[in-house]
Amino acid sequence: QVQLVESGGGLVQAGESLTLSCAASGFSVSLNAMAWYRQAPGKQRELVAGIRSGGSTNYADSVKGRFTISRDNAKNTVYLQMNSLKPEDTAVYYCNRVLGTNWYAFLSSWGQGTQVTVSS
Repeated sequence: QVQLVESGGGLVQAGESLTLSCAASGFSVSLNAMAWYRQAPGKQRELVAGIRSGGSTNYADSVKGRFTISRDNAKNTVYLQMNSLKPEDTAVYYCNRVLGTNWYAFLSSWGQGTQVTVSS
């Protein structure tokens, strides 16, 4: 059964860091393109960062230089290291498996997400 479980969110102050985890089951993250998304209240879900099966990465302009996506194949987990957090990073963060290079061709059901709140 395919499942995605996000964790690691919390309440932090601006400038601090968090690391989010996305534990996958039912498929191998190493063989799939994986991505992190976020949705702020009243806004659409948006791509934050993606990693292809070959290891290449893609970032939203708003997080370039601050966020890093990575994966641990042995743990079948994808991570999002978030540094220098800003209040505008406040959102619920989700991960998903995507088809090829189309970051919006989702292949799995959404997990519950993890809330990140950044205070100023």
